[in-house]
Amino acid sequence: MYAISKKCNRFSLMQRALPVISKQMLVNQLRELEEDNIIKRIIYAEIPPKVEYKITEYGETLMPVLYVMQDWGLKDLERLKK
Repeated sequence: MYAISKKCNRFSLMQRALPVISKQMLVNQLRELEEDNIIKRIIYAEIPPKVEYKITEYGETLMPVLYVMQDWGLKDLERLKK
């Protein structure tokens, strides 16, 4: 979700941004988020086909939680460096 919110909204971009996640796991996570109406998949009628992901209005309500978790993670990294 964080990647999608930062305009990393195509599958190949997400794969590059998250190299430690397998292709199948990324597919599964995107499908789950879509089923839960947190993101939506937009398919463009082009050749080759183009697919983008967008955070839904409902998904936007989760973003403040992700930002708090991000802040906690950054502070924890600083704590571990000491």
